[in-house]
Amino acid sequence: MILYPAIDLKDGACVRLLRGEMNRATVFNTDPAEQARAFESQGFAWLHLVDLNGAFEGHPVNRDAVERIIKAVGMPIQLGGGIRNLETIEFWLSQGITRVILGTVALHRPELVREACTKFPGRIAVGIDAREGFVAVAGWAETSVVRALDLALRFEDSGVAAIIYTDINRDGAMGGVNVEATADLAFALTTPVIASGGVSSLDDLAALKAEEETGIAGVVVGRALYDGRIDPLAALQLLSADPREEEDAGDEDGTPC
Repeated sequence: MILYPAIDLKDGACVRLLRGEMNRATVFNTDPAEQARAFESQGFAWLHLVDLNGAFEGHPVNRDAVERIIKAVGMPIQLGGGIRNLETIEFWLSQGITRVILGTVALHRPELVREACTKFPGRIAVGIDAREGFVAVAGWAETSVVRALDLALRFEDSGVAAIIYTDINRDGAMGGVNVEATADLAFALTTPVIASGGVSSLDDLAALKAEEETGIAGVVVGRALYDGRIDPLAALQLLSADPREEEDAGDEDGTPC
């Protein structure tokens, strides 16, 4: 299971929002490129990057910060926020972004997602952000009448690399991840699911790891890494562990499995 440290960009700085509210942002680093380098040095294999201003305004806003991050690290990056057309998708992929996350357009223009998946195989993810089970878009400012699972099912045969599922009510609130909803979504899909929102401890990561077989392939962590609630090394070791090895160890020392 891959652990994705998150960098959310607002006005050029690295921030975390509380439940997606732009006026409730905490700045953790004014140099996002420096933060990206720090995450890479800690051993993370991927970076999760979101242009928050772009998500609200409908077009890339923090372009300079994103480009500095791309130049600062060698790790693969997935980027979302304000990406609403094929030209922007193509631009970011050509600049060194590994995977583009489409959110609002997945709801309003599903044909664009399918076209992008065809043109850029393996490089398109769909971000599904849910409030009380219903999809929210435009930087979470609008809540639709479409359920998260129904939207995800629309792209099952489109070649989407991953579904990034965020429970908005948990995001940034440090109240724990919604394991049940994430596992239920993953179990219903063949597309890998990346969990996001509310991860606040190693126990949350362990709970997601225990549901890995449902199809949860990764987890995004933000605030808990910044404030020290989650130790990077311990988290990476936990998610990279093979459950079968643990079972074997239990058998050897007589511990019940």
